[in-house]
Amino acid sequence: MNLVLLGGPGAGKGTLAQQLVGEFGYAHIATGDLLRAAVKAKTKLGVQAKRYMDAGELVPDQLVIELVKERLEQDDTRSGFILDGFPRNAVQAVTLDSELAALGRELDCALLIEASPSVVIRRLSRRRTCRTCGYTGTVEDKVCPLCGGQMYQRDDDKPETIANRLDVYQKQTSPLVEYYRGQGLLKTVNGDGHKDDVNVVAKEVLGI
Repeated sequence: MNLVLLGGPGAGKGTLAQQLVGEFGYAHIATGDLLRAAVKAKTKLGVQAKRYMDAGELVPDQLVIELVKERLEQDDTRSGFILDGFPRNAVQAVTLDSELAALGRELDCALLIEASPSVVIRRLSRRRTCRTCGYTGTVEDKVCPLCGGQMYQRDDDKPETIANRLDVYQKQTSPLVEYYRGQGLLKTVNGDGHKDDVNVVAKEVLGI
């Protein structure tokens, strides 16, 4: 299955993607991870992207598109992929359609995970990330359970940035829902519940 996960920050896209990848072996293409890796490596793209990420703003289309294009060309995406964090607007969606068509592929579904603002704020303010491997955990994780690395709170998970991220999402990303609705690809799941419950419902909705 070739799937796009939609939803605001903290809706649970990454969590659901990891669960589905573990169960079905899909390639997980998380633009946030791709961008953070570029920032850490201090590539030209990473340096440009860091300015936007630190301010809680969306990284410009062309920077993200170049990263995603390279990732989609890798062999492991041929048996199915989950796009997490891309596309974020109609321009990116149209470009994605073109890139997939050039590869002889197409999307099967765009799954929207809806989560209430109060749930999002609680989740993000508690979230911690490993400096070494990028593992995402919670404030209870004093060290990374995967590699033993240091856990920290990303700048864009701090309270003063969360509100801006939600505002940016509503203004720039929400119209994307209508784009996929018009293509007949949109399906929706409530993301307020426990991750395992959301997983069960999502698989029912997706028919997998």
